[in-house]
Amino acid sequence: MSETMIMWTLFAVVFGVMLAVDLGLNRKSHEVSFREALVWSTVWIALALAFNAGIYLVMGSGKALEFFSGYVIEKALSVDNLFVFIMIFSYFGVRGHHQARILKWGIVGALVMRALFIFAGIGLLQRFNWLFYLFGALLVVTAVRMAFGGEGEVDPERNPVVRGLRKLLPVTRSIRGDWFVTRRRGMLVASPLLVTLLVVEWSDLVFALDSIPAIFAVSLDPFIVFTSNIFAIMGLRALYFLLANVMGMFVYLKYGISFILLFVGCKMLAGVSGFHIPVTVSLAVIAVSLALAVVASLLFGNRRDPALESV
Repeated sequence: MSETMIMWTLFAVVFGVMLAVDLGLNRKSHEVSFREALVWSTVWIALALAFNAGIYLVMGSGKALEFFSGYVIEKALSVDNLFVFIMIFSYFGVRGHHQARILKWGIVGALVMRALFIFAGIGLLQRFNWLFYLFGALLVVTAVRMAFGGEGEVDPERNPVVRGLRKLLPVTRSIRGDWFVTRRRGMLVASPLLVTLLVVEWSDLVFALDSIPAIFAVSLDPFIVFTSNIFAIMGLRALYFLLANVMGMFVYLKYGISFILLFVGCKMLAGVSGFHIPVTVSLAVIAVSLALAVVASLLFGNRRDPALESV
C-alpha cells in the first residue's frame, strides 16, 4: 500500500469517527456554552495537529507543511464567514440551541460542497493551466473587495434559493420547535429555520468560491487540499460559539485576512509565470498577517474611527 493510500485510509477512519461523534453529540439541539465550545475547539485543533504529525511521519516534511499551511488558510478564512453567520442569525432572530442545529446541518452541506469543488477544481487546473490566472485574479479582486468594500448587509429576500423556497412552500412567521418542515391543515409549511439554513448554505457556497482557490496556491495534491479543508470545517461550529461574543473585538482581522487572500492570489499568478514562492515563506506571511491583525485589534480597536464602524 502506498503512502498516500495509508493516509487516505487513516483519514477515512478519523473523519468517520469525528463525524459520528459530532452528529451523535448534537442529536438534540442545545445551547452551546463557552466552556463546551472551548473544549471542542481544542479537540478539533488537536486532531488536526495530530493528523499533520502523521503526514510528517508517513509522507515527509514537505507534505506536512502544505497541509498545515492549507489548514491555517482555511481556518483563518472561515473566521470571516462567522461574521456572516452572525448577521444571518440576527436577521432571522435565531438564537441559542437553534443556531447549533442550523450550523450542524450547514456544516454537513458544506462538507459535500467542498468535496465537489475541490476535486472538480483540481481536475480543471491540471487540464487547463490558464485557470491559474483566473483563480489568482479572483483572489486578488476578493481581497480588495473585502478590505475596502465594507461588510454589506444580509438581504435574504433577494437570495434566489429563498425565493424558490417561498414559491414552493409557505413559511411560518415565527419559530416554533426544532422542525424545518411540518404539515399543517393538510399542507406542508416551512419554518424560518429552513430559510436560515438555506441562507447559511448559500453563504458557504459563496465563501467556498473564494477560499478553495486560495489553497490551490499551496498545493494541488487532492489529499492535502481535501483533508486540510475538512479538518478546518469540522471545527467551525465550535469556533463560532467560542468567538461569537468576542468577534467584535477583532475589528482589523478582516484586513489581515484580505492581505492573505491578496498574497495567495499573487503567489498563484507568480507560479504560472515560473516564480515559485516556498511553502515556508507562505506560512510565515500568513502567520505574521494574522498576528498583526489580532494585535492591532486588541491595542487599537477601541480607538477606531467611528466612521469605520459600519465597515
